Amino acid sequence: MSDTTDNRPEGNDNSRPTDPQNTGAQTPGAQNAGIPPMPTRSPAAAAAAWPPPAPNTAAPQQQGAYASAPSGATNPTGQAFGPGATAAHPTMPLHDGAPAAPRKKSAAPRVAALLVAAALVGGAAGLGGTYAGLNLWGGSSTTAAAGPSAITVNNPDDVNNTSAVAAKVVPSVVTISATGGSSGGTGSGVVLSSDGYVLTNTHVVTLDGQTGNATISVTTSDGKVYKATVVGTDPTYDLAVIKLDGASGLTPIEWADSSKLNVGDNTIAVGAPLDLPNTVTTGIVSALNRSIQVASSAAPSDGSDSQQDQGQGEGESPFRFDFGQGQQQQSASQTIKIAVIQTDAAINPGNSGGALVDSDGKLIGINVAIASAGGSSSGGQSGNIGVGFSIPSDIAKRISTEIIDNGSATHGLLGASVQDAASIQGATTTGAYVAEAQSGGAAASAGLAKGDVITKFNGVPITNSIDLTAQVRALAAGSKAEVTYNRNGQEKTVEVTLGSMPSN
Repeated sequence: MSDTTDNRPEGNDNSRPTDPQNTGAQTPGAQNAGIPPMPTRSPAAAAAAWPPPAPNTAAPQQQGAYASAPSGATNPTGQAFGPGATAAHPTMPLHDGAPAAPRKKSAAPRVAALLVAAALVGGAAGLGGTYAGLNLWGGSSTTAAAGPSAITVNNPDDVNNTSAVAAKVVPSVVTISATGGSSGGTGSGVVLSSDGYVLTNTHVVTLDGQTGNATISVTTSDGKVYKATVVGTDPTYDLAVIKLDGASGLTPIEWADSSKLNVGDNTIAVGAPLDLPNTVTTGIVSALNRSIQVASSAAPSDGSDSQQDQGQGEGESPFRFDFGQGQQQQSASQTIKIAVIQTDAAINPGNSGGALVDSDGKLIGINVAIASAGGSSSGGQSGNIGVGFSIPSDIAKRISTEIIDNGSATHGLLGASVQDAASIQGATTTGAYVAEAQSGGAAASAGLAKGDVITKFNGVPITNSIDLTAQVRALAAGSKAEVTYNRNGQEKTVEVTLGSMPSN
């Protein structure tokens, strides 16, 4: 069979009024009139007006950092979140004889870097509102969040790495709603540019191939809503790029190199499962070099010529797209084969197209599918069972760049019919068995022939025909690849120049 598939089964605030001269000092004995405190001065002025203790008087013990700061003042920036305070934000001086309170050990430098990055690119709104933003970074007391809270930080003095990553990444993830006729669904997307290019899944914007002109609405983490149009789709790897109308000042995601991942690395998934935006879940990389086949009504008809992959396995695939609210995956006769990162970070319906990031908040994958305990695309457990899949960032970056530049992406073609080597009588190894190498195709031109068992593709282990097809499709047409194969018990390696998979 060829490398296409034919028969694939595939605060409680006690603020007091200030003095009449508006110096910012609290008026002793004044009672709370029930009027909400108003920010009447800058944080710097408030901090400057904060009187030091009388000479030779030890500072009182505080219950938490900056607990006794006057109303309207922002917390001075401490070592846990950036450089030490300067004259612009003076700290309360302590008596020479008062020992410094011990600080809890933490991963402060790492968290600080992530939080500072979030402040620079996301603003206070990315941390869930003005209060958290001011307490973490300082800034004008008149700053307001642009919309609903994204990430809530109630205790800035005890922010862990996940909170910091969430603060950085959430502004770069959007919620997508697609409707077509009586059908509709939700998913997620990742911001690629400040002017509104967003990467998501094809099945999100086409309702799994049901419509080519869905009405698309996108909501950013700060509550702004945009109309969007499809720039291009890539059903072969279930990726799509949309463009938000009139968008500016968005926060692009930062790419990571997915080829450097290790099993066990920490992962964080960000998206809108079950139409719950700005949701953050954590886990690890459970497996790498994994390949799955997923039923897809949008799958391209790449078997129109004689280059057809023979299906492998029996029954339905246990993997399916994680549709959001209002949409169920339909049965499909076609499937796609994709290379994925496996993670146990909770991925649920609606996470499709969202971000899987590393502990630095960099994109390592685009969430695409989940496993079903029932082994059926329409039945079984519909939620997270700890087995989720993401398209590696290296593949997603190539495909999204080609879509933006050209409106579509290309994919490699090996020009061979392949089967699972383990299914061949007398098999002694796993791999992709070459049943036929088409004359003039990439495989035949490189010297591959019937009976060869391909065991590695660009160094990635190949255990069956799905692995091989997924790896071939991950590369652009015309790419060169190193193929390791077994012939008559001897291992050989050859360089293959891939052909181009036919487009729809």
